[in-house]
Amino acid sequence: MAVDMYSERPLFGGAIASTFPVRFQDVSNVRQVPDHQEVFVDPARDESLIFELLELKQDVADNGSATWFLQDLANEQDAEGTMVIEQSGVVEAPGLSFRTLPAIITTAVGQMAISKGRQGREAQNLVKVYLANVRLQEVTTDILITAYEPIVINSLSESASAVRAGVAVPAAQAGCMPMAEVFKLAVSTFKVNDWRLFGADRG
Repeated sequence: MAVDMYSERPLFGGAIASTFPVRFQDVSNVRQVPDHQEVFVDPARDESLIFELLELKQDVADNGSATWFLQDLANEQDAEGTMVIEQSGVVEAPGLSFRTLPAIITTAVGQMAISKGRQGREAQNLVKVYLANVRLQEVTTDILITAYEPIVINSLSESASAVRAGVAVPAAQAGCMPMAEVFKLAVSTFKVNDWRLFGADRG
């Protein structure tokens, strides 16, 4: 049975917030990630949750946008064997309205082989990737919420020093909330506290 404790976490100086397990540590400063990203990691399980702010991709249709970003992510990381397992339709999120247009959310789940940092293909881990695209159209912003769940850890990967190589231990066996549930919780509780983060003024 999952025993994860979770709480609402401030993002981007508190302008945004989302709820997820406290076992995920903020490593944004340690890893020197770009300003438009915040990264949280559970080092014991090599699981991660990333929040990213991007300029709205006007040429990407709302329907299937999460799948487009998932494929783009795979290309960026030089992933192998990428496949999309499932994708959702467009869902409106009235609670994320800026003025009149509610945000829309699409999600996709995929599987791919990727390596950490600068490690090469010989050190690729097989991971399941959950991705949500929150489209804030009135402030021309795409927000990506991406969760990584290892399926098989390569013995040559950096991950093997913290997590044993081989098939990853199931979350339930480790007493943790499954990554699919972590992802759903983070997306469903996502909220904007200060729209000025996007250069917007409600006035």
